[in-house]
Amino acid sequence: MPAVRKIINDPVYGFITIDHPLILQLISHPWYQRLRNIHQMAFAHLVYPGAVHSRLHHSLGAYHLMCTALAELKSKDIAITPEEELGAKVAILLHDIGHGPYSHTLENELIPDAHHEDISLLIMHKLNEQYNGQLQTAIDIFTGVHPKKFLSQLVSGQLDVDRMDYLNRDSFFTGVAEGVIGYDRILKMLAVKNGELLVEEKAIYSIEKFLVSRRLMYWQVYLHKTVLAAEMMLVKIIRRAKQLISQGEDVPAATPALAYFLTTDYHPSGENGSGFTEDQLPIFCQLDDYDVMTTIKNWCSHSDKILSLLCRSLVERRLFKVKLQAEPFPDSLVASNRKAAAEEAGISEADADYFAFTGETSNTTYNPGDERINILFKDGTIRDISKVDNALIQQNLSGTVKKYYICYYRGLWPA
Repeated sequence: MPAVRKIINDPVYGFITIDHPLILQLISHPWYQRLRNIHQMAFAHLVYPGAVHSRLHHSLGAYHLMCTALAELKSKDIAITPEEELGAKVAILLHDIGHGPYSHTLENELIPDAHHEDISLLIMHKLNEQYNGQLQTAIDIFTGVHPKKFLSQLVSGQLDVDRMDYLNRDSFFTGVAEGVIGYDRILKMLAVKNGELLVEEKAIYSIEKFLVSRRLMYWQVYLHKTVLAAEMMLVKIIRRAKQLISQGEDVPAATPALAYFLTTDYHPSGENGSGFTEDQLPIFCQLDDYDVMTTIKNWCSHSDKILSLLCRSLVERRLFKVKLQAEPFPDSLVASNRKAAAEEAGISEADADYFAFTGETSNTTYNPGDERINILFKDGTIRDISKVDNALIQQNLSGTVKKYYICYYRGLWPA
């Protein structure tokens, strides 16, 4: 392949270098370019106006951090072949390519039981065919079957470059300083022993800051109650549209691609236990946030008052009210809210569950039962971060924090 060198000016890291023709071809591919039109943080921009960055921004940032991590490891005489280096870069570049519109919000809504990781893998297999097998090492790393485990850990693990970038990038674009992490120091302190990814002792405090920042970002940004309200309204809109379609109602989508997924009845029969198959990839890869939002704007004038009210409320940012607490909400509170919504909107109480409902959300700072973050000490010993003397990340922060929420139509209550 001829030599290639391109640079991309990134607001977070400065210049990102593209120095391999396969990387440039993948970035130029229409299926990858589609990520420009998918928000990295779904509806977070309704709370943090600057949070309008895309999945393409994030994947390029994660690619840049992977390049830095591999260079650091190679400088410490860790054996990484050119093929493995390219494979790791391709794996992280494409790790999110299977995300659909509004990412996690509509995952399992448009296509039940089809997770974005599974769709990413299907896309990587298809691209591997198009590029004559050049992506096989990337696929092996992405799926965790590559013999050098540390390469897979850099793509997906407790301390992967995916998390490092989204914390750093999301903090940058939201302006939430609590998410800032010392990613550069962590990358400098990476090590490998017995094929496993480790972090040198000198980075302990940077690792703790990384874990605490992740916890704070989840509750302050990703699970912010207003963001949660907007995301649940979108879920309710898609569910209502699908219900009307199943009843024979005319609910036109703005694009053929979205119409396909709204009207297709899925059964657990395809790849990965879902009804989604490789043949549907070209249709799926036409979908992005614009398909959904344009459709929702059209549905604002739909004859179904439930669908139109939900759509108008989301477009005009008249969002549901959300309350969070440590204990489940009583059924009586939900029932009274549904009754009030039914009376005001002139709908049945059964249909009012679109306007008053409960759910739960959770976050774990660090789970030692999952893949661990191991610290390499100067004497050669290895300990989990939660077992380090005087470590902040101990048992009290390793448990799951669960919160219960109630969403209800805010027009029924004073601000």
